[in-house]
Amino acid sequence: MNFEAMKERLFPVLVTGDRMNARAIVNEYLGMGVRPEDITHECYWPLLEMINTLYREDKLASLAHHYATRLLRSMVDQAQAAYQQQESRGRSVMLFCGETEVDDLAAQMVADLAEADGYTVNFGGGGVSWDEIMEEVNTRKPDVLLLFSSAASDAPNIRILIDTIRDIGACDSMQIAVGGGVFNRAEGLAEEIGADVWASTPRELVECLETKAHQRATPEQRTVGRRRGDALAA
Repeated sequence: MNFEAMKERLFPVLVTGDRMNARAIVNEYLGMGVRPEDITHECYWPLLEMINTLYREDKLASLAHHYATRLLRSMVDQAQAAYQQQESRGRSVMLFCGETEVDDLAAQMVADLAEADGYTVNFGGGGVSWDEIMEEVNTRKPDVLLLFSSAASDAPNIRILIDTIRDIGACDSMQIAVGGGVFNRAEGLAEEIGADVWASTPRELVECLETKAHQRATPEQRTVGRRRGDALAA
């Protein structure tokens, strides 16, 4: 399936807020047998990244950015309702993100895909205080705490949260996973702040949670980005 062509068709209708034509394009591909999960992985996610990058570089107007992110959220919601639910993995994920619309939408994609892959997901979104997150971690004791952000300004607080969790020994077996634009742009940041799992796309992240279940990375095992997989498996 040519997802590049699909993205090229969707981009102009997203940034102009053309809801009817956006849905018509998606329905055309669904009618050809394309799975909603694949559309999210191969189309919605890279489109969101591209739209956010263009906006961050002042190459996309604020209104176009608003049109696109809100229309994409509507389409992501529709896609999620049609995902094929996999058998339960018996593992729980608690997910929080930065406060921007883009962070929330990107994290929602990850939450939806992880849930469809068999994880129990609690998605708190953005704007939750670190104290509340700590309290919730201690109460629910998830298998994975996933922190998602596109803004560099969130990194210091994520580092403090991870350090605090490690220092007090809260949920010692819990994996801490990170994702989002800031970790893609800053090579080595995820490793530096002490994350166990990190990846550049939702597909990679969900696969990492599956293949590295119950494994915590030691400082010697941590490497950067996608290269960390072999080290964690050692």
